[in-house]
Amino acid sequence: MAFVLKTFGRLQLVDEDGNPVPFPEKGLLLLAYLLTTEQGSADRTTLVSFLWGDADRDDTLATLRKLISRMKARQIELGINILSSRGNMVTLDRESLSSDILLFGTEEEVEPFSRLKHLVKLMNQPFPGSVHSHSRRFQRWLAEREICHIALLGNTLRTASRLAQSPKESELLRKAAVILFRMEPKDPDTLQMLIEIFQAEDEVASLRNHFEQRRNAILRGIAARTRPDGNAISLRPTSAPSKPKLEAALPLEPQDIRIAIPRLVLLTPKNQSVRPQAGFLAASLVEDITIGFCAFNSLEVIAPYSAVQIGHHLETQKAFFERHRVNYILDTRISNTGDEVTLFAQLIFFDQNQIVWAERFSLDHMDLVKDRRTVARRIALSVSSEIERHEALREDLNPIAYHRYIVGRRHLARLTLPNLRRARKEMKAALTVSPDFAPALSSMARTYSKEWLLTARGDIELLQTAETLAKQATEARPDFADGYREFGVAKLLQGAFDESAEAMEVAESLAPHYADVIADYADTLVHCSLPAMGLRKIERAIELNPLGPDTYFWTAAGANYALGEFEASLEYIGQMADPSLADRLSAASWAMLGRQDMARVFVRRFREGNPDFDVDKWLSAVPSKEQWHKDLYREGLKKAGF
Repeated sequence: MAFVLKTFGRLQLVDEDGNPVPFPEKGLLLLAYLLTTEQGSADRTTLVSFLWGDADRDDTLATLRKLISRMKARQIELGINILSSRGNMVTLDRESLSSDILLFGTEEEVEPFSRLKHLVKLMNQPFPGSVHSHSRRFQRWLAEREICHIALLGNTLRTASRLAQSPKESELLRKAAVILFRMEPKDPDTLQMLIEIFQAEDEVASLRNHFEQRRNAILRGIAARTRPDGNAISLRPTSAPSKPKLEAALPLEPQDIRIAIPRLVLLTPKNQSVRPQAGFLAASLVEDITIGFCAFNSLEVIAPYSAVQIGHHLETQKAFFERHRVNYILDTRISNTGDEVTLFAQLIFFDQNQIVWAERFSLDHMDLVKDRRTVARRIALSVSSEIERHEALREDLNPIAYHRYIVGRRHLARLTLPNLRRARKEMKAALTVSPDFAPALSSMARTYSKEWLLTARGDIELLQTAETLAKQATEARPDFADGYREFGVAKLLQGAFDESAEAMEVAESLAPHYADVIADYADTLVHCSLPAMGLRKIERAIELNPLGPDTYFWTAAGANYALGEFEASLEYIGQMADPSLADRLSAASWAMLGRQDMARVFVRRFREGNPDFDVDKWLSAVPSKEQWHKDLYREGLKKAGF
């Protein structure tokens, strides 16, 4: 009876019918190793080092003797003779054992596509199964095997790519390319070959031109709004960047400094649709998207195998991203929108937990099996261009200023007065080092406008300071959405509704998938007494960023209150991490529902921190374009007992 040693997928011995045959696991690993040695033999000391490492030599030699004895006994039971030993040497009879193990120079006469199909089938599985050893010799052997596998697959793929004619052969090339990219994601020769296989050069150039034209058009629009002469605004800062004042900055650890090339990880797609077949295509879709990124030298992609592993362990994702210095995350999910099956993709900037791009693709109006490469290419090229655009905003950054800025942004995640002041301190430190750093200028503007909201004292100086800082941010970076966003917020809170809406429109045009910008635009619309429009905007922001900050849900609650949907308002407040921020709105909503008992609870809690709060004084400071809007809020607050 013939036996085969399987080394891919699961290390096992199988009979001629493919049935597993019981055999010692370490013995199987020993056979695999001997198959790769020059003469099919090795001395006992080498085998001990391979199987057990640097453990006590006398004990491990005794263990090896027992293992070989068990293997010989099992051979007799099976009626085969594949392993023999003489003196210090252990030898494998290669003629008596077949294996799927890949060796240099094998199958050279086999037709390229048949050989490629065989390699794809094997290498889509782990080698050598789940068997592992912590010995250094085993690790070296494993690395040598991977080099061998890469060489075999690369050479075969290169040969086959010149001969492919049919769609079936092209599909096989794609599968092989994905496996090769998993194993060797950074090799420039591999990347160039993949670009040629997928004929991506023309599409990359075309899409880059499209985004460049779009950016220029947006900047012309900004210039028309901000300069009477209509001259174009430069993308560079209006004044030369100041030299870093390193003596005033904190020392940084190496991991705190942003790496030159951004890193992207693609998480495993989630299938939330009612059609299981959509999920079957998800893995292939991500592989196609990954291949698309090969066309960009300015981007590193975490290998798909690692991405799949981390996708299954949500509790360790953040640590993984930090340890491997991931900058961007592409999250995809297949779901139902009504009766339609869609693919939702969003690009997350991990440093700030900021969504910088998102799009939904319909999967009902195409044959996904046939067209998934088209969809994947579109996603890959769009995301790559979006990353290039986003990185351009952060180029030439002083690493110390950037570090202080990131620390400050973390304090803005939860809106409390102490957090706002901590954030402001960090932004000031960043600006001391880099005075023209637009993100720090806009973030500091935000601390002043949010302080105005939280203190409810109507201090106009806070808003004027916010406006000045935001304007400085837009002057430093005319294509920076956050600057216009904060300018719009400051103008809104001063009652300049038209100027606020105009600034928000510019911000959204610069970053159409930036959830935070959309959320503040929604808030502007609500204060402009357009709650229905505002609600649609904030629902879009929540869709893009479902784990977003409390301000999202606060805005949605305010929109629902203005629409007379008081229960919906309370539901959104209930989703806030700190619902106490919206105690005034909670009290008014309960009062309008006739629940005075609940309203009084929130009135009492709010007055504990704000004993001097006066409804009329506060409402005179809160911007609402239409009088009915203020009257509705006043009615709820008065009924509640304020």
